Amino acid sequence: MSDALGSTATASELQLDFMNLLVTQLRNQNPLEPMDNQDMSAQLAQFSELQQLEDMNSSFGDVLESIQRGYASSLIGKNVSFLVDGVGDTTDSLSGAVEEIVMGDDIELIIGDRHVSLADVLSVRE
Repeated sequence: MSDALGSTATASELQLDFMNLLVTQLRNQNPLEPMDNQDMSAQLAQFSELQQLEDMNSSFGDVLESIQRGYASSLIGKNVSFLVDGVGDTTDSLSGAVEEIVMGDDIELIIGDRHVSLADVLSVRE
């Protein structure tokens, strides 16, 4: 679900919206035809599962980032081949020794005067 700005709602936000809607429905329901408890329970269980999946996804992302940082650090002093933009729509392969690692939003390897994304590394040599 996206809002007008294009951001994605989290499971917690969706669950809070659902609970607000549920309370409004309960306040305004016909007492002679009450809402089905089983349907409400099933929807709450789905939101709980969604929250757990969202938490697991976040945890896996943290683990992956930690592994990438460790791997990038292990490349210091090693020769790597990497992709660079060539002329037009082509890409070229260059190589060089990793001198430094810059860890920001994206992990970059400093090779000579180039900043190379970890994702652009093709091979590693001693």
